[in-house]
Amino acid sequence: MNDPLTGLIGRWQFLDILRDNAGKADKQNINLALLVVEIKNFQRINLLHQHTTGDRVLQYFADVLRQVGRENDIISRIGDRKFALLLNGIGSIEHAKLAAYKIHRLLETTFQFELTEIRCAATVGIALSTDNAIDPESLLQKAELALNQAKLSNQSIGVADSPGNDTALNELDLEVELIPALEDFQLKVFFQPKISVTTGLPSGAEALVRWQHPVHGLLGPDKFLPIAESAGFLKPITQWVLNTALRLSNRWTDKWGNLKLSVNIPTISLEQADFIDIVQSARDLWQKKDITLCLEILENSFISNTSSTFKTLKELQALGVKISIDDFGTGYSSLSYFRDIPADELKIDQSFILGLRNDQANLKIISLIVDLAHSFGLSVVAEGVENAEIVAALKQFQCDEFQGYYYSRPIPAEEFLIWLDNFQPDNELIS
Repeated sequence: MNDPLTGLIGRWQFLDILRDNAGKADKQNINLALLVVEIKNFQRINLLHQHTTGDRVLQYFADVLRQVGRENDIISRIGDRKFALLLNGIGSIEHAKLAAYKIHRLLETTFQFELTEIRCAATVGIALSTDNAIDPESLLQKAELALNQAKLSNQSIGVADSPGNDTALNELDLEVELIPALEDFQLKVFFQPKISVTTGLPSGAEALVRWQHPVHGLLGPDKFLPIAESAGFLKPITQWVLNTALRLSNRWTDKWGNLKLSVNIPTISLEQADFIDIVQSARDLWQKKDITLCLEILENSFISNTSSTFKTLKELQALGVKISIDDFGTGYSSLSYFRDIPADELKIDQSFILGLRNDQANLKIISLIVDLAHSFGLSVVAEGVENAEIVAALKQFQCDEFQGYYYSRPIPAEEFLIWLDNFQPDNELIS
């Protein structure tokens, strides 16, 4: 018998269907995922509003689940404020998480009934049929247990324990979890200081994004930015980093004079029609007068569309934004474009810096890069500086800025504030 309010099948009919589908899935060696969805604060909605409003909320939730479910999926109302969504033939637990995230996204829109506006939310518990729970009662029990665990830990999604599901670091897992990472404040901006060779004082810092993953811990950009790019998430992440880095730089001390904030910009951003507007808006909102924004662009960015990239960079320079060519020496270092390159500095790739002590060829390459850059009015930053010996060699080459573990590894924003305040000049550097 269907639920008269939502039109969905009831609990007992659902269990019969679940039993039948679980048997077929077992024979065909395919996965089932069961999502149990509970409306948050439903009792409070009924207390604050009429029960008619509560009924409309239940119908609204049923409609949301219909939008999430596919043709062969099963939706049921299994309790007073609880629903079930059975996903047939899914690839992995990550596909079930995608469905849960879609439920949450659909619920972001305010529900309106007559003159009442209500923002609805849900908690979702997920169980997979491969979790030794082929019989319907056990599968439902595991999903409801995952739901309860999520509620206790104040999470919006809970997943039934399954070896390998929650600890495996794979691309699909990260792609799914990138969706709420920004909203849940899991992304962090770290800063790595830069030191001026001329003064021996801090000249600024490079902003570097990190992901404080709730399971895998702190992840570097190499672990998730390529996935973000393939999934289409790179633009919002880049925009967030730019705005956040500028906002955090407002707290930097002015005791060292004007400081430069460097932010990495992916190649794809230069191809976006609104990129210059994004940069200008971020500066208008956050930048203070003693902070200079510098955008670091990979040298490889110039290979595919040099004229278009140069045009964008020139427009940014016209706005007062500095341009740095990152990882210089690893791409197509053509003198023909070097002559006209719209940049203010070069960053020598750390592969050359790390080999300074043992490779005479590296010494010559770095010397040539510094001389060439200076002849065109560009400053030079050496990254990957790890010891005093490298500092001494680069100082001899008249490199302009140093960056590396010798001074500091990338550190959280709060620690960087302390680092700036407590910095002591390097007497060897300024002697």
